[in-house]
Amino acid sequence: MLNQALTAETVTVPRPEFPRPDWQRADWFNLNGTWSFRFDPNDEGIGLSWQSHEEAAYSGNIQVPFSWSSPLSGIGKNEAGIGWYRRALTWRPSYAGARIFLRFGAVDYNCDVWVNGVHAGSHQGGYGSFEFEVTDSWNPEGENVIVVRTEDNDHDYQARGKQGYGEIRGIWQPVWLEARPVNYVQDTKFRTYIDGRVEVTARIVAGGEGSAELSFRFAEGGVMHTEPLKLTAGENTVHTAFTVANPRLWSPETPYLYEGELRLTGAFGTDIIRTYFGIREIGAACFGERNYRWVTLNGKPVYLNGTLDQSFHRTGFFTYPTDEEMRDEIYLMKRLGLNFVRIHIKPDEPRKLYWADKLGLLVMEDMPSFWGAPDERARSSYESEIREVIARDYNHPSIFSWVMFNETWGLKSGKAAGSLTGDAFGNMNYLPDTQEWVRQMYRWAKETDPTRLIEDNSACNWDHVETDLNTWHFYINGYEQIREHVSEVVAKTYPGSEFNYIGGNVQADAPLMNSECGNVWGIEHGAGDSDLAWHYRYMLNEFRRHDKMCGFVFTEFRDVINEFNGYYRLDGTDKDFGYGDMVPGMTIADLHSPDFIVIDAPPAQTVCSGEKVAVPLLRSSYSDRYHGRTMKLDWELWYDKLGVRTVADSGAAAIAWDGYGVAPLTPLSVTMPKQDAVAVLAVRLLDEAGDVVTRNFIAFDVRGGAADSGVHSDVSTGGARTVSIPVAGFAQHSFAYQWEAIQGAKVNGAGSGAFAYQVQLPDRAEQELIGEIEIVFEASAKRVLARNIEGVKARETGIHFMHGAAADVEYNPNTYYMTDEERHESQVTVIVDGEMVGTVRLPDDPADSRGVLSWHYQPVANRLDEAGSYGYLCKVRLPGRIAAKLDRSRSFRLELQASEGGLALYGRNAGRYPLDILVRCR
Repeated sequence: MLNQALTAETVTVPRPEFPRPDWQRADWFNLNGTWSFRFDPNDEGIGLSWQSHEEAAYSGNIQVPFSWSSPLSGIGKNEAGIGWYRRALTWRPSYAGARIFLRFGAVDYNCDVWVNGVHAGSHQGGYGSFEFEVTDSWNPEGENVIVVRTEDNDHDYQARGKQGYGEIRGIWQPVWLEARPVNYVQDTKFRTYIDGRVEVTARIVAGGEGSAELSFRFAEGGVMHTEPLKLTAGENTVHTAFTVANPRLWSPETPYLYEGELRLTGAFGTDIIRTYFGIREIGAACFGERNYRWVTLNGKPVYLNGTLDQSFHRTGFFTYPTDEEMRDEIYLMKRLGLNFVRIHIKPDEPRKLYWADKLGLLVMEDMPSFWGAPDERARSSYESEIREVIARDYNHPSIFSWVMFNETWGLKSGKAAGSLTGDAFGNMNYLPDTQEWVRQMYRWAKETDPTRLIEDNSACNWDHVETDLNTWHFYINGYEQIREHVSEVVAKTYPGSEFNYIGGNVQADAPLMNSECGNVWGIEHGAGDSDLAWHYRYMLNEFRRHDKMCGFVFTEFRDVINEFNGYYRLDGTDKDFGYGDMVPGMTIADLHSPDFIVIDAPPAQTVCSGEKVAVPLLRSSYSDRYHGRTMKLDWELWYDKLGVRTVADSGAAAIAWDGYGVAPLTPLSVTMPKQDAVAVLAVRLLDEAGDVVTRNFIAFDVRGGAADSGVHSDVSTGGARTVSIPVAGFAQHSFAYQWEAIQGAKVNGAGSGAFAYQVQLPDRAEQELIGEIEIVFEASAKRVLARNIEGVKARETGIHFMHGAAADVEYNPNTYYMTDEERHESQVTVIVDGEMVGTVRLPDDPADSRGVLSWHYQPVANRLDEAGSYGYLCKVRLPGRIAAKLDRSRSFRLELQASEGGLALYGRNAGRYPLDILVRCR
């Protein structure tokens, strides 16, 4: 629905679909594609009348609608300043007497337009949509020339948002021509209620006085309404209402849209607009005896599982190459089990918002921030822009919140304005008069759109003024640190509290939620790539422990050029969180279930073999789907017994599932294995039909008291004698680069080479006959980063990083690439006394939640050392003739030789398996 039919002529035009599926007329012409272009570094174009020059005056071509700094524009030159566009074309509206409008999705920043040498109009602002009527200057019988002059000089007063990943310069959203009758509908606002009532405010522009009818036809005629009108010349405001019987409510789970058309009929022609609305109500309410509110959707609590979306594409920058990619963005978020997205410091294109409406994803839409001081010019420019943005996007049912400012950007005065160092991180430059301006903007938005939640400032400096959402940001690593921080915020959140507010303002009962969190900025030395799976799981458990919290925004959806903590890589490829190996079938979506089992315990803890451990549990429910039912809690404690999945303990319990919020459950009592193991407590919540509602887990490092090295009996193998060799105990190595990690529990070799160990087998007094020998170890390939060879180069994360400065991620000390679709293979060859006895393929150099020991033994939570890395269990059995020889000699030289992919060896306190190199003798 609402797509222009594609023909052989249109398929080569970039972004051929209609740009506004929420407001579409049939008679239009797409102006995307090749335009003539030239820069104007000396600002001489107007003086030289370039608006009237022929094609030869333009030095090159550009592909619209892509920013001239982006690769897809065909220019790819990040040059601030002035650019001129020219396009010659013929187009005739489908009916005589039509009014013709030239429409722009967005142009950054100042724009002047001429049609056939006649100045059509000017516009300022980088994000708002605008149009000019060009009826009088248009020649429907012949060629027409459109000239656009754009100017983007990155002034401090410009609302720029976070463009540093790739600048949006010039035309960066679609351009098109549109025909309308003399009387037409300028815009319409739909306000919906869950009882089916729909209130409509329409602006109608009339060419003269007369009678008319405004009719509504939606849901294939299931919803119809007609309003008779008496129009006067010029702009008319019309208020009407109708009721939808048995309304189907819009939500992320059931994103039903009432699609159809508006039709304005009368003496001056017929205007038909294809559009849609969704019936839903956004609010906040107290439940039970609580004195704080939760966010509600359609009158019920909704837990907001969200992500921060920078909307950056590596070829189009902030303009998506295709409509399909915008659709896929929404799909990829929903695939994770997310139900909302915060669009960061900018509005997105209308078509992306359409896909959020169509597929079902709540949207928190930020207003773009400026970077300078909040002087009168900045305020005026900002206010003009936000009026356009909110007016354009008002009808999208997916949008539930407007965010007026982000992290006090553009709100600080004085010499530190625009800085992220020194006192700019405090509140002393956020002056009282600016705070009052923020309050005015909040109240203006509230009056303009009472249907949504308004946030004054998405706060990272504890500086709300007046807001519908009590939010805060944090970037902290470490279980204890996050637990303490979140608990403190929750404890200080109550009506009348001064916490998180500035200027003598205090909290009301606004819903508490986190609006930015992650494990990128909280790591010392920069925003390097590291496994987010481990951190993410315990952070989500901490959030769901607290009844006051009703949502979060994780930073971020995709990696970008200086932050590598996305759910996906920048190109959209997957990262592997490793959850499915811990609990069969588990994905990250399990952590986003509205009905959730909180394991109120550390992500890993050291325990003794055979120990009984009490594990506290909580139920967290923000859906009434299962209320009043009896659910089943199913659990098992399992461990990997050198390649064999072994269950040490298990059980099940019935749970009465009723009521919203967080409540304690009976703790689990689990008995640990009677040997060294990495044990996983896997928990599942099942409904009455036996279907899984959610999954969760924690881990234990079970220590049985056996020596970490030397000779001992292996009780797990029927008393075989085992020699345990520390991985760092090699006699020599032959790698070009070699280093240790995780406090010496892991050794690495770059490229081809070998680690050599001298092995002493049990003497005859300990074991008279050695019949079989097996060598067991944990190993992975070794992806070599620049820091492994050249050393760490820590980079100061100042204001340039917030502008999107590219990161030298491979020099960051915390970088270790999380498991993803890109593989780094190697091969290890086992050599005994110079003779090859076996080879093992190493598929990758992985790091995710399976690397339990590599996380558990990190000495500093925010200064990571190959955290989450782990290997593959390797077993090589020696041929009988070699075992016979070693039975006589009782010692040998063991070499573990790697191919070009390198080699990492994991010891007892690193990786996935609690072992060093084992030589098992039977």
